[in-house]
Amino acid sequence: MARDLLQRYIWLVDTIRRYGRISRRELDRLWMRTQFSNGQPMPRRTFYNYRQAVEELFNVEIKCDPATFDYYIADLGGAHHEDVTNWLLNTAVTNELLAGSREVADKIFLEDVPSAREYLAPVIDALRTTRPIRFDYHPYGRVLTSEGVVVEPYFLKIFRQRWYVTGRHVASDKVKTYALDRITGLTVGTEPFRPDPAFDPEEYFAHSFGIVFTHGEVKRVMLKVDKRQAKYFRALPLHHTQEEAVHDEFSIFSYRLRISPDFVEELLSHGPRVQVLEPPELREMVRSELKQALDAYDNI
Repeated sequence: MARDLLQRYIWLVDTIRRYGRISRRELDRLWMRTQFSNGQPMPRRTFYNYRQAVEELFNVEIKCDPATFDYYIADLGGAHHEDVTNWLLNTAVTNELLAGSREVADKIFLEDVPSAREYLAPVIDALRTTRPIRFDYHPYGRVLTSEGVVVEPYFLKIFRQRWYVTGRHVASDKVKTYALDRITGLTVGTEPFRPDPAFDPEEYFAHSFGIVFTHGEVKRVMLKVDKRQAKYFRALPLHHTQEEAVHDEFSIFSYRLRISPDFVEELLSHGPRVQVLEPPELREMVRSELKQALDAYDNI
C-alpha cells in the first residue's frame, strides 16, 4: 500500500508540473484514466491528503489560483531548490519503475553509487538537525587514515556518481570536502552547532567545476568543440555559466570558472573533439598532460 501511495503522489506532482496549470475537472479526467482510480474521480479529501503528503515528501507546494481555480506548483525558491526537487522526483520515478521491472532485471544495467549506501542517511540527518559528524577518513592519496575527524556539515553534493559532504573541519576551522565512500565509523553528535550565517553553499561552488574548490582567480574559458560533441554539451552543460556561439562545423563554448585538476581531466576525456582556446595557462596544462601521456607510452 505504501508503494501504491508513493506512485499516486508522483503521478499528481508530475501531472501538474507537465500541464503548468490545471483545473480539478481536467485533473479528475486524467486521474480516471490511471490504474489508481477504478474509473472514479479523486475524492476531495483524498486530493487534500495527497497535497499535504507531496509537500512533506518532495517539498513541493500545490497551490490554487483563486481567480481561475486552477492548480499549479508554487515557486520552489530558486533554481537550486528546483534542481533538488527535480532530482528527488526523477529518483522516485526511476525507483518505482525499476521496482516494477524485476522480471527484466537481467536486461537493466546501472552505475553503482557505493557512497550512498551506508552514510548518506546519517549525514542528511546531521544536516537537518545541524549536528556535527565524527568519522575516520582514508583518502586515495594518503597511506594513513585520519582518525576522529569532526566536521560541522554544511551541504551534500554528488559528482560523477560519488557523494561528498562539505563542512567546517573543527580542528583547523577550515571548510573541507570529504567523499562518503572514503569514510568509516561515522557517528552523529548529540549537541547542535551554530552554522556560519555568512557561508553560502551556492556561492562557494559557483565558479568551481566538480568537487574541488580552489581559491584561484575566476577565468574566462573558451573551448572549440566539434559539431557532434557540441550536441552533448547542449544537453548536459559542463558548467552553469556555459554559453555557446554556433558556427558551421563547430561551436565555441565559453565559461567563467576557476581552473582545477577536475576540469583539466574533463577536457582530456573528450580527446580531439574539444580544443582549449583560452586562457593560455589552461591550454598549457592540457598540452602538458597530453605530452606526459605520450611519454608514458614511448617509455614502454
